[in-house]
Amino acid sequence: MAIKRCEWAKNDLAVRYHDEEWGVPLHDDHMLFEFLILEGAQAGLSWDTILKKRDNYREAYDNFNPEIVAKYGKRKQNQLLKNEGIVRNRLKVESSVRNAQAFLRVQDEFGNFDTYIWGFIGGKPKKNKWKTLKEIPAKTAESDAMSKDLKKRGFNFVGSTISYAFMQATGMVNDHVTSCFRYKQV
Repeated sequence: MAIKRCEWAKNDLAVRYHDEEWGVPLHDDHMLFEFLILEGAQAGLSWDTILKKRDNYREAYDNFNPEIVAKYGKRKQNQLLKNEGIVRNRLKVESSVRNAQAFLRVQDEFGNFDTYIWGFIGGKPKKNKWKTLKEIPAKTAESDAMSKDLKKRGFNFVGSTISYAFMQATGMVNDHVTSCFRYKQV
């Protein structure tokens, strides 16, 4: 009997990501920062593109250490813009540095980013019951609120749609369709 999974997981890389990471509740600040940067980089592109570049991003961005990324000056940003292994978009590169700085401020204020970000959904995952991909929204009231507050705190490339994708990726919401084998697991 074939395993049923969400229809978007079509290639080996996407299947592995779907089966092992997507929708799993994530409470590690380091990984939350990684997803924040990757989701912003994905804006206007496919997630498959970002998954293919993920290892390159880890290397280029000092393994997503927010303390290091927050200190990237123009020289380092220009190096990133020449790195063919990542998305070479000036606004996205500049945004990653600003987001690292804002991330550190949130950690200082809340003790960690996890407490802050999970507060938008009351600290526990929201389990949706979508039967088809077409039912899954691009944004929600929670992602609207998250986006608005992130922007107020100096983050960018965190619109409501990007914020909702972040929520899905980090397991804040379970948007596996109900027929997917991962739906009950996460």
